[in-house]
Amino acid sequence: MIKGIKKDSGQRILTLALPIIAGMVSQNLFNLVDIAMVGVLGNTALAAVGLGGFTVFMCHALVTGMSSGVQAMSSRRKGAGEEAQMAAPLNAAIVVIMAIAPLASLILYWLTPIFFPMLSNDSKVVIDGIPYVQARIASMVFVGINMAFRGYLSAVDLPRLFMNTLLATHALNILLNYVLIFGKWGFPTLGVSGAGIASLIATAFGSLIYLYLGWHHARKNGFLKSWPSKSQLQTLSRLSLPFSIEQLFFGAGFTVLFWIIGQVGTAELAAANVLVYLMLIVIYPAIGLGITAGALAGQSLGKNDFPGAKAWGWDVAKIGVLMLGLLGIPMWLAPQWVLAIFIHDPTTIAIASGPLRLVGITIAFIESFGMTFMFALLGAGEAKKVMFISIMSMWCFYLPAAYVLGPIMGYGLMEIWLLHVFAYRGLLALSFTILWQRGKWGKVKV
Repeated sequence: MIKGIKKDSGQRILTLALPIIAGMVSQNLFNLVDIAMVGVLGNTALAAVGLGGFTVFMCHALVTGMSSGVQAMSSRRKGAGEEAQMAAPLNAAIVVIMAIAPLASLILYWLTPIFFPMLSNDSKVVIDGIPYVQARIASMVFVGINMAFRGYLSAVDLPRLFMNTLLATHALNILLNYVLIFGKWGFPTLGVSGAGIASLIATAFGSLIYLYLGWHHARKNGFLKSWPSKSQLQTLSRLSLPFSIEQLFFGAGFTVLFWIIGQVGTAELAAANVLVYLMLIVIYPAIGLGITAGALAGQSLGKNDFPGAKAWGWDVAKIGVLMLGLLGIPMWLAPQWVLAIFIHDPTTIAIASGPLRLVGITIAFIESFGMTFMFALLGAGEAKKVMFISIMSMWCFYLPAAYVLGPIMGYGLMEIWLLHVFAYRGLLALSFTILWQRGKWGKVKV
């Protein structure tokens, strides 16, 4: 076991974290399969999926924050021994999602042909991207339900169910991508829009699985047994809304970043798309560890054990350094080989190689501490400070600096990515680490 971590603590962390990490990694591996499939269609298709993906992420932010609110509330109930009420926050989340997501998705679907052309000067990227974004936006209800269940299952020590559902969902997504993108088995060849439709269907399938699991595993904990109270809805909103806002600005920020990179060139935009998804190979395990830290800290706070809650965060971060360090080795050792799986243009591979090597070298410390403590803070209910730090660092510093460095001064993707790694992600990691160490999150009422 890692030095400084007790054997039983390490076993507890890994027991909870590994299924969550497996599910999160499976999600990104399937996304990478999507990228590899779309990459066959060329740089324009890659750019459309990259720009469209973060546009969708921005739109889905209206509901994705539910995961942090549900986790914070349910983990406290579990720690306090209130097992009959553990699913009450999940009920509240489903009610909120069903109230806002259908109308929001209809409005955003209608607005997509208006706002998406503003994000790219390449007409081919726009033509490919609009139907892809519209199909993904139509899945907002299902995304919200899935995120709420993620928060609940991690909070009550049932990550295996989360992992199995993601595996089934993304396996279907891969199959449908193959069929719809390339027109197999008698289906029409839909290209990039086929990837969006595949994601919509697979996400809906995942929601059905989660509802089935909730009925069979959480009925005894209050799942769909009663209408949520006003206080439960207010608490959920207070804990979830800041993270939803943070996710909205995060998705919008990356959409703007892709627009900035698109001003440099379409090849750079295609390279940046692949870079982001490759980064997620190591960021998703860090998020999984952070979700685990948040659940364990929340359970400890439910027992009024603040020192134990704080120790969980540090123990999880130490495991993250080792895990992410190993995952980053191929990125700095052989970036061209890794990129060749997804990019077929030698010029685009050359553009992406330097930034990917930089990610592989730095990601162990930056993301293990940054993502672990970010999601641990969210699990402890400290969503407002996470929101403030995330929004300010991206919008007040990184994006303006990237625009000056790229389109104005004429530098390329490597310089923008240096700024991304050290001045943006590094600053976030340092800020969240300091917040966790100060410990004021232990006083948040849930």
